[in-house]
Amino acid sequence: MAETFSQVVTEAVADIEEHGYDSEERIAFWLGKIRAAAEGAMLTPEQMQAKLRDALVSIYRQMVEKKGIVSMHPGIGRFTIEQVRPQLRAELDRRIMASANLIKLNRKQAIEKTLQRFSGWSTSIPKGGSKNVKTNDVKKDIRKALQRLPFEERRVLVDQGHKFTSSLSETLAQDGGAIAGAWHSNWRQPNYDYREDHKERDRLVYAVRGCWALERGLMKPSKHGYTDDITKPAEEPFCRCKYRWIYNLRDLPRDMLTAKGRDELSKARKVTNAA
Repeated sequence: MAETFSQVVTEAVADIEEHGYDSEERIAFWLGKIRAAAEGAMLTPEQMQAKLRDALVSIYRQMVEKKGIVSMHPGIGRFTIEQVRPQLRAELDRRIMASANLIKLNRKQAIEKTLQRFSGWSTSIPKGGSKNVKTNDVKKDIRKALQRLPFEERRVLVDQGHKFTSSLSETLAQDGGAIAGAWHSNWRQPNYDYREDHKERDRLVYAVRGCWALERGLMKPSKHGYTDDITKPAEEPFCRCKYRWIYNLRDLPRDMLTAKGRDELSKARKVTNAA
């Protein structure tokens, strides 16, 4: 039966404690065994890919197939979501690939940190070994990066889920004709490690550059500017902010309407009231 990662580290530390750094070959031997054991302790790439895909597909179904995305797009028609569905599906495939690459990179880094820690410690032990090695502390330090990996991978899945939700929403906003976005921060959520500048953006409205209402002279950006003047929701690591997208002139703050926009809105209300 194959040795576990913990068993290999224990054997490696014991061997170096006894013999010390007496040859490059000894260090290389244990580095090879530790690498193989570390890789064997992880889920296979296929298992991790399936886990990742399941998580993102679940979000896609909730947001797109069950129309959960509508909550961030009041006023948009369901027909528009159907029109944009191919782009939303493409975003799912793109996010799966990006997330898989990130997890692969994190795994590689975790293994390299493990090898670096062992190499740094083992080459410090003199030839002939040492009786002063605090083996439990050494083993704990060597194992640290790999033991944190499942936690880090869960964090990646959560963060990539937020990024995916945000990118789905932005894709729908772009193709659906949104004219502005109202920033929503979760700074009131207990234990949420929010960014102070994101809290300051809460409820502020940013214009979508080049939107139809700007081109027709019906609106203007507020003093806060455009959505592309700032980072996007979920763009920064572990950000849970989002936009509530605006599609109609009547939902804009009054200071973002031009005189022409106020006039057109007034005319539309008169028509609605007359009907």
